[in-house]
Amino acid sequence: MQIYNAPLRDMRFVMHELHDSASLAKLPGLEDATPDLLDSVLEEAAKFITATLLPLNASGDAEGCHYDNGVVRTPKGFKEAYKAFTEGGWGALSSAPEYGGQGLPESASKLVEEMICACNLAFGLYPGLSHGAYLALKSHGSPELKDLYLPKLVNGIWAGTMCLTESHCGTDLGLLRTKAAPQADGSYKLNGSKIFISAGEHDLAENIIHLVLARLPDAPPGVKGISLFVVPKYLPRADGTVGPANGVSCAGIEHKMGIKASATCQINFNDATGWLVGEPHKGMRAMFVMMNSERLSVGTQGLGVGEVAYQSAVAYAKERLQGRSLAGAKHPEKPADPIIVHPDVRRMLMTMRAYNEGCRALGVWVANALDRMERLGDSKERTEAEDFVALMTPIVKALFTDLGFESANLGVQTFGGHGFIVDHGMEQFVRDSRIAMIYEGTNGVQALDLVGRKMPANMGRSLRRFFHPVSAFIDANGADPAVGPLIQSFARNFGALQLATAFIAQKSLSDPEEAGAASTDYLRMFGMVALGYMWIRAAKVASEKLPSAVGEDAEFYKAKLATARFFIERLLPPAGALLYVIKAGKAPVMGLEEAAF
Repeated sequence: MQIYNAPLRDMRFVMHELHDSASLAKLPGLEDATPDLLDSVLEEAAKFITATLLPLNASGDAEGCHYDNGVVRTPKGFKEAYKAFTEGGWGALSSAPEYGGQGLPESASKLVEEMICACNLAFGLYPGLSHGAYLALKSHGSPELKDLYLPKLVNGIWAGTMCLTESHCGTDLGLLRTKAAPQADGSYKLNGSKIFISAGEHDLAENIIHLVLARLPDAPPGVKGISLFVVPKYLPRADGTVGPANGVSCAGIEHKMGIKASATCQINFNDATGWLVGEPHKGMRAMFVMMNSERLSVGTQGLGVGEVAYQSAVAYAKERLQGRSLAGAKHPEKPADPIIVHPDVRRMLMTMRAYNEGCRALGVWVANALDRMERLGDSKERTEAEDFVALMTPIVKALFTDLGFESANLGVQTFGGHGFIVDHGMEQFVRDSRIAMIYEGTNGVQALDLVGRKMPANMGRSLRRFFHPVSAFIDANGADPAVGPLIQSFARNFGALQLATAFIAQKSLSDPEEAGAASTDYLRMFGMVALGYMWIRAAKVASEKLPSAVGEDAEFYKAKLATARFFIERLLPPAGALLYVIKAGKAPVMGLEEAAF
């Protein structure tokens, strides 16, 4: 059985105590975002999402989407859930009020998104893609396009997609062939085919708005010749209502390993009418607004699945009787002890817990920077926020999804044979979480982005947004009698990251393959050190709050300190040891001749 209760206490800790949500109210447009309001939003979201989406997760996976002659139908219960979801405004939390959104902080929105992903990852893709389309149009669309499409995307009456991939090109979008021909009325006719289009066709919304990458007749080759177009499934009438069908059709849906309740479609454009978004040949700039948003959201998918896998595993470990504790029977009145008494089961559960809580803390840190980036005018603080978000986006996407998949596998292992069969729903978490390591740019591509773009950008300026506050925290708190030993252990791994950064920077100057060979290990190392930073900060807060805490709060802070110790002493050291892997260079990776494979 899939078990989930929103971890509201930890969410409040991360928002208010670790990252000081009160400071958000100083940003333009967030004056009313008080801690009490944010808590209320999370509490209501938890009630609705758990009651509405979790019961549809296993059934939606079993039924999947149905395709019949161009028509896609979602599993039983999805239409009703989507209607309730949109009417409740749950997809519009951080959208701008002028388009019908609630204008809440990104941190609250991401935590609600985590709940959605934990309860029903496949369902979450439908509103998630719509929000990404909203962001791209809001950033680069003309006033006319914004006025027409954004209110309906925000309220969920219309849904959105992004159409990038073609059968012959995935990551290398410079190879795409879809064409856009200009028309006398200022519109364009698009012709081409796209594959792997999440939410490309379904029965949840009255219209589907595709954001499509295509080439104009005079487009230069490669990525510099790509433009972005908005192409609706149905052409809107002048009054904004749905009009006649456009030249957009679904040629089929993919039969997938997981997220089976999400329609992954092959979409054809046959003289489909579209409108240019942004400037000609500058489509990648506009689409990256959506892609970067989706990459952070995909990271949240990994966290959500990791959390529900953890909670389900804990519930099972407390009930499943097998063997006796190595220290002697803990429950002599029973025929055996529950498996949670065994050290190896504890190791698995603690690993999942430490990953989840660390990722949640890091995710909210990045979300807060998103708010500063979006809401501050031109300023040093805004530039710093932009640098930080750019640096952390590939880390959040890749690390969170790697760890979410690891947690899903640990959940199955905790269940043993019962995890491998369908009955308990654990194997679904493994299947569903696997795609998050692939789409929106594989995790290997994220690693290349980190070392090839983000690390050297502006002479390493982005790196300073992470390295400087970490160094300052170590210097200020390394002698703290309560958490100093943890901080000193962390500092050794942080030092290894600094050495690895310098090594890659120096080697890549003469040989780009050196950076490529180190990239995945470096991203893992960087990400784990970033989680370690969250954990020593969390331990500092917990150690200060514990002496005056009572009841459930006292137990919470004790658990936070124990989990921080587990992460720093058991999970972080292997990441620091990656320095030796990185220093081995490209030779072990590239040494085998191609013909020998």
